[in-house]
Amino acid sequence: MRGEINVNGTKKRIVVKVGTSTLTHPNGSLDLRSIERLTRVMADLRGSGLELILVSSGAIAVGTSKLGLAERPKELRVKQAAAAVGQCRMMYIYDKLFSEYNCTVAQILLTGDDVEDEARARHLRSTFGSLLEMGVIPVVNENDSVSAAEIETGQHRVLGDNDTLSAIVAGLCKADLLVLLSDIEGLYDSDPRENPSARLIRCVEALTPEILNMAGGAGTWRGTGGMATKLSAARIATGAGCDMIITHGKHPESLYDILEGKEVGTLFKAGRKKND
Repeated sequence: MRGEINVNGTKKRIVVKVGTSTLTHPNGSLDLRSIERLTRVMADLRGSGLELILVSSGAIAVGTSKLGLAERPKELRVKQAAAAVGQCRMMYIYDKLFSEYNCTVAQILLTGDDVEDEARARHLRSTFGSLLEMGVIPVVNENDSVSAAEIETGQHRVLGDNDTLSAIVAGLCKADLLVLLSDIEGLYDSDPRENPSARLIRCVEALTPEILNMAGGAGTWRGTGGMATKLSAARIATGAGCDMIITHGKHPESLYDILEGKEVGTLFKAGRKKND
């Protein structure tokens, strides 16, 4: 049991990051059943009094499918166009499904400048706070149509993946818990796709060199994040005083178990919150 994570305790502000492979089918089209289950669980948790932020990937993959492209674009301007189309489609679906459970959502698209610049970050924190106070669930993504050029040319690498983005948002909003819903159950001591005997690590007290060396490469073509980005996110989140959990995105109901203190995925324990 993980008594320190309990819905009736101190965990009230939670960031949930969901990856592209959870939100889409292998062909890139939206997995509506998976999204519906996620929205139902999050709406229920919101109804219990929790403050929730959803960091959602998938815009480029969904845009690629909607535009009828055979594969994820390689040319930057086409990738940006796919992101614009896909983001519109995803917010329509989120708004529709969350509305069925009487929840209001808001879209927040970020670039590196938004979180690096002190004045922008202060206004952004205020916006998040206002939305959460009103019971709104902010849906966050990187503004790929604007920032992808900076990321891919290496001129500006503040964000670059939504694992990192979710950790930055968690720190910015002083969240109590960050949950990464991924295509893997958690951190293993070796790649479980290659080694059937790989052992799931249930709890990480500190990001030691040994732990960091366990990171593998990216998962599928639909997503960009691998375990390395998740461990990087863990460093950011725990450094800001926010616990982080990696677990499989195909089981969004595991959010209930997490908040009841049950062992789910891999828990990365936080240090003291900044300004504590």
